[in-house]
Amino acid sequence: MSTTASPAPQSGSRPGGRSARVRAAVHRAVKELVADDSAEPPTIPVVAARAGVHATTVYRRWGTVGDLLSDVMTSRFSGDIVVPDTGGLRGDLERYASDLAKDLGDPDTLALVRATIGTGGEQGAAACSADRRRQLEAILEREEARGGTAPSLEHTTDAILAPLYYRAVFTGLPLTTEWAHTLVARLLPDGAAAPSAVSAPADPR
Repeated sequence: MSTTASPAPQSGSRPGGRSARVRAAVHRAVKELVADDSAEPPTIPVVAARAGVHATTVYRRWGTVGDLLSDVMTSRFSGDIVVPDTGGLRGDLERYASDLAKDLGDPDTLALVRATIGTGGEQGAAACSADRRRQLEAILEREEARGGTAPSLEHTTDAILAPLYYRAVFTGLPLTTEWAHTLVARLLPDGAAAPSAVSAPADPR
């Protein structure tokens, strides 16, 4: 009795293939809309029309414009900046700050950040900064693993991450490498101990 081999699966027939294509098309449509000053605001129907999908598909998957923009922003910022390893904390933070300044200085990225924060509120702000904060935490943890003293994540976020986002989103001032490095210099002044969010209590004796 002869046997017949099962036919090979057709390309694109794997589960999730269409879902991935829809997500890519919708994300692309959002980026195009926020980057185009003359385009309509990115409502669900407008995004769906630009992406070539039904609005009900977008509503079913994302629900609101805020949720959609947050998803696009999270995807855009996840893993696109390699955590630097220059061998020392100051060099790592300077590279990190200048790379982020360059990224936020890109008009298309900045338009997406502003739209996400403006539409998504606290959720949108988290989508714009959560991955950056994790990268910053990795830099600090690596310095401690080297045997060095690193400032707290909260203090470093306030000193570097917050000014970068404020300057990018709310002012028209340039995000230069030199200015980004001044943030690190203020956090780690020469000869000063790394600041900590919590100081050890003084010995009362």
